[in-house]
Amino acid sequence: MSHFLPWPWPRVLAHRGGGTLAPENTLGAIRFGYEQGFRAIEFDAMLAADSVAVLMHDPTLERTTSGRGPVPAWRASDLARLDAGAWHSARFAGEPVPQLADAIAWCRAHDVWLNVEIKPAPGFESVTGARVAEDCARAYADLLAPKAPGTAQEQALARLPLLSSFERDALVAARAAAPGLPRGYLLDAVPENWMQELAALGCMALHTNHRYLTRALARAIKDAGYWLFCYTVDEPARARQLFDWGVDALCTDRLDLIGADFAGRGTA
Repeated sequence: MSHFLPWPWPRVLAHRGGGTLAPENTLGAIRFGYEQGFRAIEFDAMLAADSVAVLMHDPTLERTTSGRGPVPAWRASDLARLDAGAWHSARFAGEPVPQLADAIAWCRAHDVWLNVEIKPAPGFESVTGARVAEDCARAYADLLAPKAPGTAQEQALARLPLLSSFERDALVAARAAAPGLPRGYLLDAVPENWMQELAALGCMALHTNHRYLTRALARAIKDAGYWLFCYTVDEPARARQLFDWGVDALCTDRLDLIGADFAGRGTA
């Protein structure tokens, strides 16, 4: 959905809550990012066995929790009993797997903006897209209705979460479930038909791996009226270059090198 609107949100996001400095996709990571000054974060949402959305990146539990097996085989209440922090460091031992609703509630209470990546386990693309969008729409219902014209609507947009996903079926389902929420199409390398894909999915933003982005491609995306977001940028020089190319925002794992106010330091 081409729109030519200015990016309304912070330009630097903490990847998965706290980057590499905290256990990803936990409330502990979100709190850590907040303590470092970040008021914008990205995290992943996946469905548990009882169709409750939880924060999780991998479709299996071994890498980041004390559990084993596929995430969709566990109920959310059982996932909450796992340790999702000890793998990272003793400081975060005991961090549970949080539900999406709890993460949203914390972020809204602390005025933290969200990029929610819909991260379905294989075979759960549509149902995950719909459920995550529904949960977000419910949590932000006060900003979605009634539709206010002009400045008031732009102010509401600046507080709404941005949904994104690599999975087309998830984005299609999210659009049907919550058409009022902005969406971004996540891509590794940008394909030649990117403009047709964004239009077909009704997305306002293209999210891509910065490694494959060029100045010319960035300019084309911006000239077409879309927001442009890059992941995961950990080198300050590269971040400056991307902003110089017109990239609207990026996420980083290195909160210690690319701070929340980095975009305000200039792009030279």
